[in-house]
Amino acid sequence: MFQDISLQDLLEERNKNSRTLVDVRSPKEFEEATIPGSINIPIFNNEERAEVGTIYKQIGPEAAKERGLEIFSKKLPQYIAEFRKQSNKPVTVFCWRGGMRSKTAATVLDLMGIEANRLIGGIRTYRDFVVYILEKKQFMPEFIVLNGFTGTGKTAILKKLAANGFPVIDFEQIAGHRGSIFGHIGLHPSNQKRFDSLLVESMMNYQQAPFVFVEGESRRIGKVVIPDFIYEKKQKGLQLILQMPLEERVKNILDDYSPWNTPERFMEAFNIIKKRIHTPIAKEIEGLLQHRSFIEATKLLLEHYYDPRYKHSTKEFQGEIITIQVQNIDDAYQKIIDVLHSTAILDSAQFMK
Repeated sequence: MFQDISLQDLLEERNKNSRTLVDVRSPKEFEEATIPGSINIPIFNNEERAEVGTIYKQIGPEAAKERGLEIFSKKLPQYIAEFRKQSNKPVTVFCWRGGMRSKTAATVLDLMGIEANRLIGGIRTYRDFVVYILEKKQFMPEFIVLNGFTGTGKTAILKKLAANGFPVIDFEQIAGHRGSIFGHIGLHPSNQKRFDSLLVESMMNYQQAPFVFVEGESRRIGKVVIPDFIYEKKQKGLQLILQMPLEERVKNILDDYSPWNTPERFMEAFNIIKKRIHTPIAKEIEGLLQHRSFIEATKLLLEHYYDPRYKHSTKEFQGEIITIQVQNIDDAYQKIIDVLHSTAILDSAQFMK
């Protein structure tokens, strides 16, 4: 018979990478929020879940169980096959509250000889844990904040820092958004629940670190909001302002966004902000976008929209400010490392892989 597992025990086992975590809810539920690192092997698809839910409300729980069993029994071999495709690690399954779906999955897996247990309380208990951590408002590391005009390659620098063993929380990555009006293009934006869960995962990873690198984001990134205590900590952190030539910034933006792949989406996004740009300039940018002249359009957007907005945001900084002249992303990375050494923040070598 399968065993139940508490969230605390699950978190400890996840640190050892000893289990495969499987969300057995519908794809829609999984998409809205899950436990980070989970895979989705649903008992019901979206339509089946809606049907069973309707029967539950209109007829009753027994009728819903019978219909659910009828649906699930037809695809049982395929369902087991999906689990066998995964690694040979033991499996932990969960649903919303640790109810019938996860119990059914765990029972069937156990009967088929697949080692499995069920998370007590389901994802609801994990969500309560996330809320608890955020409400505690405790995160010890100091923030080193990468700032600079749009196109300075701050996200690429963060990735380079992370690849070399430095502690990094990439707000844009966990938000699935680059933070600008064009920031969702080519990405899959998170909702607030997913963002919160991924943020807490990062906080847990770096709770004992002396510092963490972050990017100088605004409070809102796409549809999500950075918690107040994290945002205030960011504003009080060491502010590294990277100054990079305009031409290099344009190159970084085009490399990142590839506007030629979805020009219509860039025009849609531009139409949202063009009223905030001086009319003659806005018309010029619009014409350049229509003619796929992305280099020139990007330059004008930086000079007449993004750069002035950034200059205004720097007035809110409360921490020490260090300005660094850089030529490109690689140069910026090396000079950031030099700052770590010169300011004696700590021996950065201990973070290197």
